[in-house]
Amino acid sequence: MKKIILTIVALLSMNMANAGTGLAAPTTETKVYDMRVNYKKLSMYLGLDFDQMDAVEMIHKRFCDDMMVAANAEKDKQQELLKKAVIRDLCYMRAVLDQRQYRKYQQLLNVTLNNRGLIIKND
Repeated sequence: MKKIILTIVALLSMNMANAGTGLAAPTTETKVYDMRVNYKKLSMYLGLDFDQMDAVEMIHKRFCDDMMVAANAEKDKQQELLKKAVIRDLCYMRAVLDQRQYRKYQQLLNVTLNNRGLIIKND
C-alpha cells in the first residue's frame, strides 16, 4: 500500500513539474492564428455559387497558410505578416465576390480577428 501511495505522489509531482514549464503556451498562441472554417457554412452565409465556392476555398486555404506562417514567426514580425496576410486575402476575395458578399466577408473576418485578439495595428 505504501508503494502505491508513493508511486501516485511521484507521478503527480512529475506532472506538476511539467505543467509549470510553459511548453503549452506556444500551442495556445498558434491556435489563435488557426483560421480554418467550414466552407459549406461559409458558402451558405455568403450565398456563393459553385465557381465562387472553389475560388473562395483556394483563397482561404492560402490565407490559413499565411496565418500559420505569422503564428510561427518572431514576435516583432508577427504583426507585419498578419497585416500582409489579411490584405492579400481581402484583395483576392474582392476579385471573386460581389459587393454584398465582400462586405459580409469583411465583417466576418473583422469580427473573427477582433475576437481572437489579432487586431491589426495601423502604422
